Amino acid sequence: MLSALKDELLSKTARRKAATPVTPIRQHQPIKTTYRSNSVDIPDTFLTTPAHDCLPVVATPIVWPSTPLPEYNGTYAVVLDNVLSPSECATLIALAEASVPPQGKPGGEQRNGPDDAWGPALVNIGAGFEVLTPGYRNSDRIVWDCQEVVNRIWERCMQVDGDDGEAMRERLSVVRGEERAITGGGWREEGWKWEFSRVNDRMRFLRYGKGGFLSVTHCDATYVDVNKPTGDTRTLFTVHVYLNDSKAEAGKDATLVGGATTFFSSDEKRRLDINPKAGRVLIFQHHKLLHSGDDVKAGVKYTMRTDILYNLIKDEE
Repeated sequence: MLSALKDELLSKTARRKAATPVTPIRQHQPIKTTYRSNSVDIPDTFLTTPAHDCLPVVATPIVWPSTPLPEYNGTYAVVLDNVLSPSECATLIALAEASVPPQGKPGGEQRNGPDDAWGPALVNIGAGFEVLTPGYRNSDRIVWDCQEVVNRIWERCMQVDGDDGEAMRERLSVVRGEERAITGGGWREEGWKWEFSRVNDRMRFLRYGKGGFLSVTHCDATYVDVNKPTGDTRTLFTVHVYLNDSKAEAGKDATLVGGATTFFSSDEKRRLDINPKAGRVLIFQHHKLLHSGDDVKAGVKYTMRTDILYNLIKDEE
């Protein structure tokens, strides 16, 4: 199914001849990275009209005192199921693959080969440089900037009904400056607030094969909008979209084993696993929530990660 979708999308975006393969990326060598994409024809109905296999979106907030990590009480994380259907997940992967230019063209430098749109996932070291460190992160990646697609995904997230959905919308719309459990402090606090701006258009698609992982337990870093050097527009929450099923969630019909997103205690002796499920979205704050990506023991794991941007404004209430 993915192959057919990819072929159709590539034909619409003018398939080019593959260029001579470039020199493989060397480990630990800083690389100045730039990300450019093909123009991709996004179907008008994609995520705007329910697919044949869509189900209602369901929100499950993580109630930390009821988990093995009660010390995270006061922080925020929520799991949304059925944001995308399995067929929509397949389409999203195909769209991402179609966005990657061929080798030898700007934006195609990091491809694994002429027939593989994916390239090794690099680690940001600042100032526009990244390095390949497979001992820290062992996966492939596609970076695609597309505000239209992230907006459509976010609209789906907002369709969740019930009290949990209403609580989620309220929580993510505004963060008060004094809510240090979420902001981490260090900024203007009382009398200021962080107001939802948009979902970051930068989508980081990740493909983990057997043995793939993100090993080091970490908290996600805040991204500051480079167009707002004062730091008044920045990310506070991660949006993690799972694009295929794991055996832990779907049973014998799935081939993926492992690959959970795991939240840890500070000593890493206690944990809470969020297992991959096609169309599942995990939203959690950057600050304080230690986590990592478990090893993939069998199959392939597909995910997409982005963030939520907020504007710091004077609280007039």
